[in-house]
Amino acid sequence: MKKILFFSLLFCIHFTYAQQKLKDADKLFHGMCYVDAAKAYEEYLEKEPNPSIQTLMNVGDTYYYLGDMRKALTWYKKLYTVQGQNLNEVYMLRYTQTLRGVRDYEDANKITKEYLKGKGNQDMIASFNAQQKYNDSLAQKPSLYKIVPLEINTSYSDFGSTFYGNQLVYSSSKKGGKLIKRLYSWNEQPFLSFYVADRNASTGALFNEKPFYEEINSNYHDATLTFSPDLKTIYYTTNATKKNKNKLKNDKEGVNNFQIFRGTIENGKVINIEKMFFNSYEYSVGHPSLSPDGKWLFFVSDMPGGYGETDIYVAEVFADGSINTPQNLGPKINTIGREMFPYYNNGVLYFSSDGHYGFGGLDVYESKHSGKLNFDEPKNLGEPINSNRDDFSYIVDAETKYGYFSSNRDGGKGDDDIYFFTKSKAECNQFVSGTVVSAKTKLPIAGAAIKVYDSFGDLKFETATGEDGKYQITIPCSATYKFDASKEGFANQDKPVVANAKNEAKLSVDFELAKLEDFTVKDGKNEKIDVNPIYFDYNKWDITPQA
Repeated sequence: MKKILFFSLLFCIHFTYAQQKLKDADKLFHGMCYVDAAKAYEEYLEKEPNPSIQTLMNVGDTYYYLGDMRKALTWYKKLYTVQGQNLNEVYMLRYTQTLRGVRDYEDANKITKEYLKGKGNQDMIASFNAQQKYNDSLAQKPSLYKIVPLEINTSYSDFGSTFYGNQLVYSSSKKGGKLIKRLYSWNEQPFLSFYVADRNASTGALFNEKPFYEEINSNYHDATLTFSPDLKTIYYTTNATKKNKNKLKNDKEGVNNFQIFRGTIENGKVINIEKMFFNSYEYSVGHPSLSPDGKWLFFVSDMPGGYGETDIYVAEVFADGSINTPQNLGPKINTIGREMFPYYNNGVLYFSSDGHYGFGGLDVYESKHSGKLNFDEPKNLGEPINSNRDDFSYIVDAETKYGYFSSNRDGGKGDDDIYFFTKSKAECNQFVSGTVVSAKTKLPIAGAAIKVYDSFGDLKFETATGEDGKYQITIPCSATYKFDASKEGFANQDKPVVANAKNEAKLSVDFELAKLEDFTVKDGKNEKIDVNPIYFDYNKWDITPQA
């Protein structure tokens, strides 16, 4: 259901197609009546063994938009068989996404690498390999997340959670909102409306749900919203309508797009509702999300000049409520695919994307804000937040301990479901490695004991060097340690090691051990410790630099 936010709205005419002509199926497809289009195409294809490339695209897209990855894969695979590496990048992305959607990651990676190799873009190849390596590493670590589906979920679409004080506001197509009788022809579910519910802070459970503010629940789709820090200003997404708000206003092609509105909450009502100046009838804007301080408005749009199907933009919000010109977040965040559902918290941007390397469908990513419009390379949140289906609308509390996200993964109640998660604190470790050699010969010492003591002198970790004299050991961050190297026949050596707060930092600590025999001399039959002269200044107790 979340895809409707940027593939927009067009009411369907139900065609009578006794002979199931292709043009009728195409009309349903272009009218975004995907349920009916799928039936029409299937009936047409029963009698047409060699469909055109355009028909293969349309049929694949029909199932792709309906979220049926297995059926979409059938037609994208036929398309790939015909066009191979000549397939354009959008359809190459959709093909590999459907492969991931059925968990065929090996083929998806193979085809992507072949495609990138053919393009000869070394930066893209390096980026893909780095993301693949990172995602593979996630499977080797215990997850920080625990997720629970909410009882409030229905057989309809429930998604798009937003914190509202001690409550939660979300969107749902379940019966009970302000709905018109017609179903939305994209997937034949009712239109979306806003609901508000009380929430249990410890379990995340929602209860006492009811429609949220009649003034912003229209006859059409109302989904995704955000609030100012004082909860007095609201931004929300709805269909573009004419002045009377009961009739849709379409673009030149007859498609109805989405727009962002802003209003003021006062005395239990939403008043002074106004359109954002960057709205248009020719493209969609939606998924508004304010930063915690209310100074930045993130949103999503398919406006011209972007990098892909939908991009994330940001605009500065001033104290008087005026808003600066929106700016695209750039190619590090935005891809040729869809970037959606931005959420900014504690210097981190969370968003969903099907263009970055992931597990299939929309995945949730995080990217640290590094100043102005600069963000670090996005990182996949891994399982169980992400799955082979669409995972999106991720929000987290100020202390990043709990939150909510939405997904249409297998095992849910409906088209989209809301999940509650708790997040444990990530372990912070650093990696220490080094070599132990003979102080005299510089040759490696095998089997040397490496012992690590904490600041209280308690032994915490230990290991031994290999045949090459090397060792590796992992220590927790933010602590001071004493590393001690020892080997029979050698004098011990210890060194202080300070581990800072940087996770997975690498430290190098080497040792040179002197043989005990190097400290002794023979005097006849007796062995004596050879001690060089120790110099003091006259009438002083401290050793001189010369000594």
